[in-house]
Amino acid sequence: MLMIRFQRMGKKKSPAYRLVLSEKARDPQAKSLEILGRYNPVATPKVIEFNKERITFWLGKGAKASESVHNLLVEQGIVTSKKKAKSVKISNKRRGAIAAKQQEAEEKRKAADAAAAEAKAKAKEAEEAAKAEESKAEEKKEDAPAAEEKKEDTLA
Repeated sequence: MLMIRFQRMGKKKSPAYRLVLSEKARDPQAKSLEILGRYNPVATPKVIEFNKERITFWLGKGAKASESVHNLLVEQGIVTSKKKAKSVKISNKRRGAIAAKQQEAEEKRKAADAAAAEAKAKAKEAEEAAKAEESKAEEKKEDAPAAEEKKEDTLA
């Protein structure tokens, strides 16, 4: 299967790319069948030079564009479709680290939720205790005048 993809050129930390047509199984640095353009994202303004006729010709023949190339072709108006989401390959070691971080974050969230629920319960208990003390104080105030009346009756 033929692929239209980038071939990295340029110096260290200053990438420039060729847009090449090559066999999918081949290394991107290996010999390509045809050079279809160039792309320099570092230059100001970006250099984008594509041979539109040859790209549409090869796409019509069944060649596939890599995700990055496809998105760039969509931006340039050469291909009329939606951009593709880039697939990110994650190693098993990294995937395990990510899973461990997610699990740790989940445990922290559960602990925080439990602490919040406990604090809410304590606040509710304190509120109920305060209400109970208020009601006792009100009862004492109501009982205090009745007791004074009894004292006055006994004195008279």
